Amino acid sequence: MILTGPAITAERERGRLILEPFHPEQVQPNSYDLTLGPTLIHYTGEVLDTRAENPYVEVDIPKDGFVLEPHRVYLGASAEVIGSNFHVPKISGRSGAARFGLFIHCTADLIDIGSIGQTTFQCHSVNPLRVHAGDRLGQVTFTRSYGDIVLYDGKYQGSRGPQPSKIHQDTAQAAA
Repeated sequence: MILTGPAITAERERGRLILEPFHPEQVQPNSYDLTLGPTLIHYTGEVLDTRAENPYVEVDIPKDGFVLEPHRVYLGASAEVIGSNFHVPKISGRSGAARFGLFIHCTADLIDIGSIGQTTFQCHSVNPLRVHAGDRLGQVTFTRSYGDIVLYDGKYQGSRGPQPSKIHQDTAQAAA
């Protein structure tokens, strides 16, 4: 079952989910709006490799915004730290951003229970689009869990800022 906006607020007040900083005006009927943090990263290699670290650059979003170019994935992060040891967060783009042709979180929308940190937005724009730090581009919903809870303790735990893919570590662990 998905939490309603008032339930999100109540569960945060009870300490059962984390949304920091918290702004009541960002509470929606079934979600909480997430804002874009101050930096973006994008990969610089011509071919990306799932079994290697891939080169990337990090850029600060200027005061007048940053133009996302089509055919490129940019990684941003929520300004908010989110998570819960009791509910499962799910990230999606806001409909207003989608109406520009901006995909925020088309895949990998599920955040494991127990994962606490700033979530990475995978941003892909169909058209050139100027974005600004603080834009409400994403949203998080929380679903009640069922069954025994095993808390996340993975490679993205405690993330701050946009995180590049660490999928290459899965192969390295399997080989060990």
